[in-house]
Amino acid sequence: MTRLLRLVRHLFMTRWAVRRRFTSTVLDRIEASIAAAEATHCGEIELIVETDLDAAAILAGKRPRQRALELFSAAHVWDTEANNGVLIYVLYADRAVEIVADRGFNTLVTPAEWASVCARMQTEFRAGRWADGAIAGVAGVAELVARHFPETGQVGNELPDRPVLL
Repeated sequence: MTRLLRLVRHLFMTRWAVRRRFTSTVLDRIEASIAAAEATHCGEIELIVETDLDAAAILAGKRPRQRALELFSAAHVWDTEANNGVLIYVLYADRAVEIVADRGFNTLVTPAEWASVCARMQTEFRAGRWADGAIAGVAGVAELVARHFPETGQVGNELPDRPVLL
């Protein structure tokens, strides 16, 4: 897609469109799924849905992965005690999903495994099932986290479970 088409799509994307799909009820369901998932492992999951990027970012060629890395840092997902935080990032205007995992996962989970979770989410999103897509993403991440960081009961909830809408 050309940069100009992407710019137009981002300029005309509204927060209302995102909030219409991620209602308070949907956010409650996603929050509950994160809380339930985190009960099965000692990792931390953060979900951020961003409506769009500003024109300067689009014109500079900023990709969803770059923005996800910025938010990973800004939201302190990297700052968990066991280095086992995971950010699920959705850039609504691009219909893009990125997963950024802390360094504790570097040799444990392959990029293909994270990409598989993203693909499941995108399939649900394309079908208009935004809540189901987000919950499928949380479940997929939880499965990968639990495999390597089982629940020990030692570390509390370090990140909020409520999804963030930007």
